[in-house]
Amino acid sequence: MQTFTLIFIAALLLTVSVQIWLSLRHIRHIRAHQSKVPEEFASQISLADHSKAAEYTCAKTRVGYPGIFLHAGILLFLTLGGGLNVLSEYWSGWIGDPIIHGMALIMSTFLIMSLLEIPLSYYRTFVIEEKFGFNKMTPGMFFADLIKQGLLMALLGAPLLFCILWLMEKTGEHWWLYAWAAWMTFNLFILAIYPAWIAPMFNQFTPLEDATLKTRIEKLMQKCGFKSSGLFVMDGSRRSKHGNAYFTGFGKTKRIVFFDTLLSSLEPKEIEAVLAHELGHFKHRHVIKRITLSFVLSLVFFWLLGFLMNQSWFYEGLGVTATSVPQTAMALLLFFLVMPVFTFLLHPISSIYSRKHEFEADAYAAKNSSADYLISALVKLYQDNAATLTPDPLHSSFYDSHPPAAIRVAHLQNQMQS
Repeated sequence: MQTFTLIFIAALLLTVSVQIWLSLRHIRHIRAHQSKVPEEFASQISLADHSKAAEYTCAKTRVGYPGIFLHAGILLFLTLGGGLNVLSEYWSGWIGDPIIHGMALIMSTFLIMSLLEIPLSYYRTFVIEEKFGFNKMTPGMFFADLIKQGLLMALLGAPLLFCILWLMEKTGEHWWLYAWAAWMTFNLFILAIYPAWIAPMFNQFTPLEDATLKTRIEKLMQKCGFKSSGLFVMDGSRRSKHGNAYFTGFGKTKRIVFFDTLLSSLEPKEIEAVLAHELGHFKHRHVIKRITLSFVLSLVFFWLLGFLMNQSWFYEGLGVTATSVPQTAMALLLFFLVMPVFTFLLHPISSIYSRKHEFEADAYAAKNSSADYLISALVKLYQDNAATLTPDPLHSSFYDSHPPAAIRVAHLQNQMQS
């Protein structure tokens, strides 16, 4: 057995083991604190709501077990099990051009993976979310969304994939620089068109009509020096009872979006505080910083792919033996399939970076709106979304981009005192 094969198997086993261990820790920790509301939330959240959040979180965590094993099983089947060899040989009987062959191989692989994951997604939506009163989707809407997502991926993804594979084939040893430039351009293009063209495919966005709230928000935006293309309400209640708010786009396409569920559950001053938090992300240039970081990391990954593409052990160690395999396409596919296995343990670094931004946005909201109202809004959102107040700290450090509730509220309270 090849050395890289052993390394890959060890990394996959470690990743799966850590994921299961973290989930078990998370459930045990939540169960241990389920019978009592944390003291700092006792006056606002009832024991019944706290217990519901615990049950909901545990149910979501448990349903993740099949997903962990499914993903690992699919990965092993496609690589060491010879699945990619079979797919490549199949397409070689129909397609001679290496770039089109590579596109067919990659797109069919991800189609198969997506189809295998549909039952779990359906179960999460129509069993777990339904059981706890959050789901508002119908099966027709569920499958319509899947079809639209598939068509959108084909419409936008296929040209990008063709471009990347063409650059890999035609531009020499430094292809990865050109491919990286194409990748950056594509992502900036998506960011620009998402608010006005992509998001409306799945939800309706209507201008905010509440005149009093609109005036309050516009004053806050003027105070913060934020200009947008409009204030919009999204019909999130068509699919779920969960609530949220965000701003999207950049340049002239920036827009602020409120879920209708959020507007119905929060007071105007609380909505203003939530918006001030979102504006804090803008003021601190968090979106630009994250985009820049993602571009730097993608450059490193493209360089690494350029190196691995010329290493026979990379293919052989992952079970690729088919003689008809287009090297560029297979290298690209293998890289994106196995990279999550080798980077999983780095998740806490991403979490730390994201939480730093959340604390900065909270501090900005406390300064320009009200820490007190942001706290009350957050507590209502935790309650309405059945978000646990007592996550396992280690599990949270791997998976949660936002600080746990107790830490976040304590940080805001310190802002009030300073």
